[in-house]
Amino acid sequence: MTISINDYKALSQELDPEKLQKQILALLLKLQNVERGSLWLKRDDMYECVEALGEKSEDVKGIQISPQDQSIVGWVIQNDEMTIAEAGDSRHYSSLEKDFKIKSKLILCFPLSLKGQEVFGAVQVIDTSTDGEQLNLDPGYLTMLQDMVDIGSISLSNSLEFQKQRIEFAQLSRTLSSIRNNKAIVGKSQSVNKALKLVENYGATSYPVLLYGESGTGKELFAEEIHAQSSRSQKPFLTQNCSAIPENLLESELFGYVKGAFTGATSNKSGLFEAADGGTVFLDEIGDMDVNLQAKLLRVLQENEIKPLGGTQTKKIDIRIISATNRNLEEDVRSGRFREDLYYRLNVLPLKLPALRERKEDIHLLTGHFLNREASHSHMLPKNMSDKAMTAMKNYNWPGNIRELENMVKQFQAMVPGDTISIKDLPLHIVHPNAKPPVEQPEIKHDETPNIPKEPQEDLSELTWQEMEYTYVMKLLDRFRWNISRAARAANINRSTFDSRMRKLGISKNG
Repeated sequence: MTISINDYKALSQELDPEKLQKQILALLLKLQNVERGSLWLKRDDMYECVEALGEKSEDVKGIQISPQDQSIVGWVIQNDEMTIAEAGDSRHYSSLEKDFKIKSKLILCFPLSLKGQEVFGAVQVIDTSTDGEQLNLDPGYLTMLQDMVDIGSISLSNSLEFQKQRIEFAQLSRTLSSIRNNKAIVGKSQSVNKALKLVENYGATSYPVLLYGESGTGKELFAEEIHAQSSRSQKPFLTQNCSAIPENLLESELFGYVKGAFTGATSNKSGLFEAADGGTVFLDEIGDMDVNLQAKLLRVLQENEIKPLGGTQTKKIDIRIISATNRNLEEDVRSGRFREDLYYRLNVLPLKLPALRERKEDIHLLTGHFLNREASHSHMLPKNMSDKAMTAMKNYNWPGNIRELENMVKQFQAMVPGDTISIKDLPLHIVHPNAKPPVEQPEIKHDETPNIPKEPQEDLSELTWQEMEYTYVMKLLDRFRWNISRAARAANINRSTFDSRMRKLGISKNG
């Protein structure tokens, strides 16, 4: 069997290292009419199998061999020379095949190198036939194969360099984007430093993480930081709010669907889990997920596979799930509202985020951070906070946490004239969080039984219309734990209208 022009073309045009590795190996196996082989690269002073085909290939891929251990791969890399070896060869790393039903009989191994440069890997094809006579060892044929491997080596080296540069570019883009958007975790308090240490530890694993904390404490930001510090950082980070859409729509968003699964499903659609393959999925407000859908999520965690809505075939996926909640999931488990088995699957690595009132020393830093960011967005100089105004900000309990503080700064940017925010520019509920001004009592007629006076309310006449609306919306959101649909129903308006008013007031759930 000879190599066609199309084979050479395919090797020279592929830029994805993973695809090219498999292409090189599969072509060699085809040309030698055998079924087992592997491709190895030098990584971190070890020889790592990055691609394998044939029996137990899934067990071989990812294995590392030390240069100090005897192996045919190691010998070829160290000597930059093709070799043919029988199973009894002293160089053979036989322990790799201890659980194989069929052992190697004859091994042909080529170095992966660039002329005049250090060898960076090796590719081997393995004959498992009874007599070990399947391989074509004709010198002229082996020379042709070596030429093909040399071309594959050049292509693979270029693709690995291209991938390295792409990763560096992605890291630079992420850094620039972070600088531009100022989406950084800001704080020097002990509780924040403790959380950041856990983020660093959790980033080194791929176990599920469950973030606890009140609404507005920055759970998505911490989830994204865990992803950024993990080995999956170059893969997708996708988010889904589990309370934002109905159960049936949430299932199709997560799992995808096949054509004809429901009215309007005119074609196949990949879900969030499949789109994030290799990366991380952040499931916010996981406690609001319907129990039926919880069972399907449990299968994703247990089996690493999904089945699209309306489909019959499952698909294997590799994702890390980070979830978040502001509910007491242990209480929900006891009440039957949340599956106990799913809870323990999600809560492998717990991370409790502190409320803003528990880290008041960070309020000054956060306020300055948001003032600088909003000024940058508006192409203006940042406003300053007077000492009295900052003291009032620190004394306020911030039930909406960092989100409330951020939205308040946006309001300052839009409404406060001049370059200094003074105490008079702060809303009354921040300046006097516990004060309730007296209201005028109605005159009591002599023939009437006196009414029991109602609880005193804030004097709304001291607020501007926008301040009053802002305060009303924030109190509704706080009351319903930032469930926008419930807040809209309580306000007796459509969800879309409520969303629109939030945007005009500078209030953002993801802010």
